[in-house]
Amino acid sequence: MKKLSFAFVLCMLFNISFANGLLTNTNQSTQFVRMMSRNASLGIDGVYYNPAGLIKLDDGWHFSVNNQSIFQTKTIDTEFPWLNDGHYEGKTTVPFFPTGFAVYKNNKWAFSFGFGPNAGGGSVTYDRGIPSFEIPLSKYAAGLSTLTPLLLQSGLPTVSGYNANLSFEGSSVVWGFQLGATYKINEIFSAYFGLRYTPGNNTYYGQINDISVKNGNGSMLASDYMELISPVLNQTVVLLGVASNSLEAAINTGLLDPNSTITNPQIIEIMTFLGNPEATNQEAVNAMTSTKGSLESLQSTDVSNKTVDVEQTGSFFTGIVGVNIAPNEFFNIGLRYENKNFLTVENKTTQDDLALFPDGAISRNDIPGIIGVGVGYTDKNWFEAQLSFNMYLDKYVSWGANVRDLSVWQGIDNSKIRICEIEHNSFDIALGMQFNVSEAFSLSTGCMYQKAGVADNFNSDFRFASPSYVAVGGGFMWKATDQLTLDFGVSGLSYQDANVVYDDPHLGGSYNETYGTKAFSIAIGLSYSIPY
Repeated sequence: MKKLSFAFVLCMLFNISFANGLLTNTNQSTQFVRMMSRNASLGIDGVYYNPAGLIKLDDGWHFSVNNQSIFQTKTIDTEFPWLNDGHYEGKTTVPFFPTGFAVYKNNKWAFSFGFGPNAGGGSVTYDRGIPSFEIPLSKYAAGLSTLTPLLLQSGLPTVSGYNANLSFEGSSVVWGFQLGATYKINEIFSAYFGLRYTPGNNTYYGQINDISVKNGNGSMLASDYMELISPVLNQTVVLLGVASNSLEAAINTGLLDPNSTITNPQIIEIMTFLGNPEATNQEAVNAMTSTKGSLESLQSTDVSNKTVDVEQTGSFFTGIVGVNIAPNEFFNIGLRYENKNFLTVENKTTQDDLALFPDGAISRNDIPGIIGVGVGYTDKNWFEAQLSFNMYLDKYVSWGANVRDLSVWQGIDNSKIRICEIEHNSFDIALGMQFNVSEAFSLSTGCMYQKAGVADNFNSDFRFASPSYVAVGGGFMWKATDQLTLDFGVSGLSYQDANVVYDDPHLGGSYNETYGTKAFSIAIGLSYSIPY
């Protein structure tokens, strides 16, 4: 344990996404929030959901602006036994999550523009940090507590626990600026091609300050405590080194049988202190060498304050194609494919006390491709319905190593470091319905089910995905005039908890960790048309 570290390996988004997929935000309009299903849209939000269907708009200009306020809580409950408190809570409040669309439609052509947070879009704050911050502290205090007999013998205060001020805030947004053109092939088919420019920005700020240890006299800074007990530790390390080397030399030269019980009085005294006076000669060598290493590790532990302050930026262009099929006046089918976003980000490091974010270093921040299908129905009078399906091509993105495994096992047993596995591509299916109460006013509702394809080892406290969730939305549409429309929607998401089992060499066993998420959003949008 050379240093207490954040285990910062945050080259991916900190999982601040609010709708579907592992990273992608598909909550791009107020109509989506109130219906949860828009892949067959023939409205202006089709710029994102069904761009080939824009040909169904009236000739002229069409504009829409939307904003969502999103509230999300992330919880982490860990059973790691040495922590002061195994419950952690992260809060995300996003008052402004803007999206907008513009379309110019003329005869067989429609030209469109859209923007919005394609991934991320907010920040999450953990006032107590996260387990990966605190577990190294608890191991440090547990290591010091094993010195109790030695410290009591020397008249020094013993350790009963630890304290520290921990905090972490991560923010992430990948904007999408989309341009494209739709062409009407005939009365049934239309096609779309577009490009989306995606500049990304991630920021991470974390601190570990005022590391202290608890003892019979209250508490004191860990750095002061280590200075106090350092002379005793130094003497003990020298004693163990001399004794183990002497005993090992006697074994190697054949003077002692490694499998015989120790007879040297000095070694017996040391092993009595270590709790095994009847050890064999080889067991004594192993125990003294191990204890010496543990003491040296404690002595070299860096308990100074730590700060990491880094920003990551990058951009990429993503291709989008779509087809709309309108077999008759009642049904409509929308098809959409978005290419994988090969996003790379570059570190702009202000402070990195842990040397984990070299300034100027490049890392990948890819966003999976999407296949979207929608089927819409309308009776042209009082009722409309849409069934949507999205598949997120997660298996074609490398998600790296499990960050907790990496922080714990790197340099100890690299075979224990698990890769974040994807068992199958994530998908969601949604049904939305709209009831036209009058020509000017409509009520809508919808629900969605998403199934993530992640294996258990995908998740860690740095990035976790729920195995599944159910989202329910509702709201209304009011046509204030023939040209101006107001949309309002609310939605809530109920997530299934994710569970991971971790091994730890210091525990000599495993422990469980559970991740939970709750989310709620409110959206409002205005659309305005200027027909010919």
